This record gives sequence, structure tokens and C-alpha cells, in this order.
Amino acid sequence: MNKVTLRNLITSVLKELNLHSDNAVNLLMGTAAQESHLGKYRKQIGGGPALGIFQMEPATFNDIVNNYLRYKPALVVKIERVAHVSRFKAEDIENNDLLAICMARVHYLRVREAIPSDLDGWARYWKRYYNTPLGKGTEEEFIANYKRLVG
Repeated sequence: MNKVTLRNLITSVLKELNLHSDNAVNLLMGTAAQESHLGKYRKQIGGGPALGIFQMEPATFNDIVNNYLRYKPALVVKIERVAHVSRFKAEDIENNDLLAICMARVHYLRVREAIPSDLDGWARYWKRYYNTPLGKGTEEEFIANYKRLVG
């Protein structure tokens, strides 16, 4: 997806959810650049389970729904309205970018640590809380993909 289009979409969705900040937008742009090259890959390469522009795994999606959103009914209503869904199904994030943006933002919302304000910080935050220390991605790769694809 074109980086300007994606940035505008992320910004719009986060404002509708009342979860907008410039740092959140940049973190999601970096996550999309790292995970799917801004939507080039909608299914995990190599046959893994991850889907969509943020390559979120169904297990992560379901954990967010069952262990976080279940206790946030007002946020659920906003997500349903913004993403045009009436139920939460993990397979929908493959092609519903609005839902994917919502779920990626909520994933980071669960983190107590504030979102950093620079590229190195976003890379560390992504690695620690999204890719996890056991994931294959690196902070250096995140930074390189951000610079190349986001600018």
C-alpha cells in the first residue's frame, strides 16, 4: 500500500478510536513496514499463521478479544463501527485493513510503557512487545525497513 494512503488511514482510524498520537501512528507505520512491507504480504511467508498488514497471528488476535476487549465494551463498539464488523474473526484482518489497524493499536495499548518518540525507540518497542524477544525480526531490520518504506 502507498505509504501516504496507509498513514492517512491509520491516522483516521486512531482518531475515531480516540487513541491517536503521532508516536502511535509512527509505531504502526513501522510495524507495517517491518511485518508486511506496507501490505505487500497479507499472509505469512513460509506458511505461518500471521495475517494482514501487521502480520498478526490469530492466537494474538483472539487473546486481545478474549482477555482485553471483553472488558472494554465501549472500545468494542468503536472498533465495530470503524472497522465495519459485527463480530471479531481473526481471518478478517487479512484484508480488512481497518480492523487490522484497530487490533494492532489495541495490541500496543495493552503495554504499560509509553510509546517512545523516535525511530530507535519504536524499533525497541516493536521488538519487545510485538515481535517479542523470541521472534526472528531485529531492531536493525525495523529501522532499515522504516527508512526505506516510510521515509
